[in-house]
Amino acid sequence: MDVIIIFIVGLVAFEHIYFMILEMFFWDKPKGLKAFGMKLEEAKITKTLAKNQGLYNGFLAAGLIWAIIDANNFKNIALFFLVCVTIAGIYGSYTTKKYKIFLIQSIPSIIGIVLILLKN
Repeated sequence: MDVIIIFIVGLVAFEHIYFMILEMFFWDKPKGLKAFGMKLEEAKITKTLAKNQGLYNGFLAAGLIWAIIDANNFKNIALFFLVCVTIAGIYGSYTTKKYKIFLIQSIPSIIGIVLILLKN
């Protein structure tokens, strides 16, 4: 596996661990409020949903870490989870009208997909 590809997959996994922590533990704290541009009242109402969303981000990160660890199946596992991340970023950007989500979430995963496909 190419070091650059592993770096990109690891970066996307790290991003999703960070998202998980923000959503599950800091949603209604100053760091979470700032990151998601919300007011405290709004965050308190949506806190349970955010924890659930954070858990899913954790699963995406776990899948990408699994891909890195399982060198024999890296390509298939990484492609599956990178496509999931890309779709989540596209949908999140579309539904929230915040294109920053697409840039932060989807672009790195698309780069990873392209690099993996070009390698073979």
